[in-house]
Amino acid sequence: MTTTNQDPDTGTGTGTGTGTGTGTPGAVRGLDDARPSVRLRAALAIGSAPDPRSVGRLIERCAVEPDFSVREMLTWALTRHAPSATVPRLVDELRSGRAQARSQALHTLSKIGDRRAWPAVTPALLADADDEVARSAWRAAVVLVPEGEESGLAAALAAQLGRGGRETQLSLSRALIALGEAAAVPALGPAMEDPDPGVRHHAMATQRLLRDPESGFEYAIEEAKRVTALQDRPGGER
Repeated sequence: MTTTNQDPDTGTGTGTGTGTGTGTPGAVRGLDDARPSVRLRAALAIGSAPDPRSVGRLIERCAVEPDFSVREMLTWALTRHAPSATVPRLVDELRSGRAQARSQALHTLSKIGDRRAWPAVTPALLADADDEVARSAWRAAVVLVPEGEESGLAAALAAQLGRGGRETQLSLSRALIALGEAAAVPALGPAMEDPDPGVRHHAMATQRLLRDPESGFEYAIEEAKRVTALQDRPGGER
């Protein structure tokens, strides 16, 4: 005899209340529900019972899902599947013309951590015109970079110094710091002499955070501006 069970907390049973059954077809249908709570439970159900047939639909939903919590659950569901089923499709998604598709694919690749995806994190993605895509690419690159290639990545990241607002600049600083002093400091050197004051301030602030993580990003930026102002005065030391 077949019985129907309903989880009172997740609502991922096979009842008709949410339309997100524990079986893959029912849960996948729930990803298109107008209610974020139902989409969240659908992604949870898929991740709780991984089925490679659902991978494509999860990735498609990542590209258009407007709710942050649901996107995070979609990413979690993808990490529950074998990398052999997810990584190739996520790499394909990096060529999408939709910024959110690229960003979410990079985010998910960083969570999976399979270094076979490293070649797909291209210089074009690290310099993507969309700040969220670029930030996701920086985070993914730091996770996926093979041993011995940190210096090259640091140089590519340093080329983006001065870009964007506070959150973007903080993300870039964190990525450079995560690569370690041996890779980051040589990459920061040329930027600290850049004619663009925004680039110099960002580079100097990043180096300060590298050596004193407790100083805080805003303080490090203001200190960089103060030092630059003193250097730019007639007779100022460099």
